[in-house]
Amino acid sequence: MQARALLCDEQQSFSLEDVILPDPGPQHVLVKTHCSGVSIGTEFALIQNKISWGPYPLCTGYQGVGVVEQVGEQVEGFRVGDAVYFRDSKVMELTDGTKVSAVTGTHSSHALVDPKNTHGIALLPAGVTEEVASLYVMPAVGLYGVDMANPRMGETVAVFGVGMIGLGVVAACVTRGCVVVAIDLEENRLEVARKLGADHTISGGTQNVEAELRKLAPQGADVVFESTGIPACLDPAIALCKPLGKFVWQGNYGADPVSLHFLTPHGKRLQMFFPCDDGMAPCRRAVMRNMALGALKWEHCITHRVTPEESPALFDRINKGQAKDVIGAVIQWA
Repeated sequence: MQARALLCDEQQSFSLEDVILPDPGPQHVLVKTHCSGVSIGTEFALIQNKISWGPYPLCTGYQGVGVVEQVGEQVEGFRVGDAVYFRDSKVMELTDGTKVSAVTGTHSSHALVDPKNTHGIALLPAGVTEEVASLYVMPAVGLYGVDMANPRMGETVAVFGVGMIGLGVVAACVTRGCVVVAIDLEENRLEVARKLGADHTISGGTQNVEAELRKLAPQGADVVFESTGIPACLDPAIALCKPLGKFVWQGNYGADPVSLHFLTPHGKRLQMFFPCDDGMAPCRRAVMRNMALGALKWEHCITHRVTPEESPALFDRINKGQAKDVIGAVIQWA
């Protein structure tokens, strides 16, 4: 069937193109996309080939919300008209037969999803707006890291970098009763962190981060989440840990080797955690439930809403580093 998708070519040029999806099989659910959420971290690492999941052209996007249009005869639990959230639409090609690397292809007017895939599809709970729900993966990624590291009530947590994943960490630690310190270069991100409950914020652009943190926690933070995914930030973030503390590699640092100063974590006898992905269905369900209950006010993160026709210009601006005003962005397909 024919659909429209946001594509990126090898020159990192963006365009809205007609694409062909396979005809739905008995094991598939066909979804008409209403909103797809933009991940500034992972998607643009793929676009810039810092991470590779397949050759160009690419259709990125790994989180979407829509309505079921067709249900295969082998599928249980879904009906036509159901509101759903999904992570996957991995097969598409251009109208001339050129294969598109759908990684994982949710920036498209339609999605063909296998519900049995670990990155599949689930029913959207009542009480969550579509645009907020379409940005569900980043808080689930943050929640998974928090669950692994298990910061306890009253402990001081430093979140180094409060993009969407770092903001997810902030929100999850706030609900645990931690003392949360958000650290970033950008004031607009720190403002969102405060709205999500951060107790303290530190501006890396105007303040001495380590000195300011030690005013709050003289020995250092109990747990530090490095959420930028920038290798150069590892050593400064590790320095914020207290002895016998915990350090979480919350970002994705790409395919190239990374290095760090060994003696600092060695001398502090730190525990380190390496979360990957979003914790699968349990974390997604928890995030959606918190959104529905109003415990996770994720709408504070949305700064940009664009139509499909406007999406290439937004992606070009983000890719060129001209979009520091963008925190959470949603493409409105419906």
